[in-house]
Parts: sequence; structure tokens; C-alpha cells
Amino acid sequence: QVQLVESGGGLVQTGGSLRLSCAASGSIFSINTMGWYRQAPGKQRELVATITSGGLTNYADSVKGRFTISRDNAKNTVYLQMNSLKPEDTAVYYCTAKYYTTIISWGQGTQVTVSS
Repeated sequence: QVQLVESGGGLVQTGGSLRLSCAASGSIFSINTMGWYRQAPGKQRELVATITSGGLTNYADSVKGRFTISRDNAKNTVYLQMNSLKPEDTAVYYCTAKYYTTIISWGQGTQVTVSS
């Protein structure tokens, strides 16, 4: 099993920045891709960004150019640097670990609130 622990959420004003971190432990050898999803109140959970073990990244159109996902394989940690935040970025952000195309673990979620 893989355990994921997120940190770094909080309250920020429009245009501000936050960095989320997610540390993985357990059966980390089974992880290919790590990523971030988010869920806003009343909305479905959506993909934000992913990064493979080789460093290939993928972003939702809504965050391209503003968010950057990165990974420190030595620390088994993935980061999400969020810049130019907007009120519509307000959501609970979840870290995920994938084995190929299957999500094998979710973090507990961290709240990000962007005030206007």
C-alpha cells in the first residue's frame, strides 16, 4: 500500500502563490505517476496535473502557465507550485499515486482558498 500525506494548503489572495507538497510512503516502488486533483464545492473532482517517474508532465488547460508540478524521487515527494491564483482555484486538492493508468492511492486532501 501507498500512503500519501499532503501539506501546504491555506488562504491566499487573488494573484498570490502557494506550494503544495505530497510525501509518499509504503510501497512506493509501485508508483509510476503522481498527480494532483481538485474538487470545488458542488463540482466534480478534476485533474489538475500529473508527472511521471521520468518527469513528463500534463496539465489541465485551466492551470497551464500558472501551475507547475515537480517531483523529487529521492524524497518520494511531489510538489504543486501554484502562481497567479484565482478564486476559481478554490478547492480541496488531492494528491494521487498511479500504477500505470490505475490510481492506487489518494491523499486526505488539503484546502486551498483564494479570496477575491
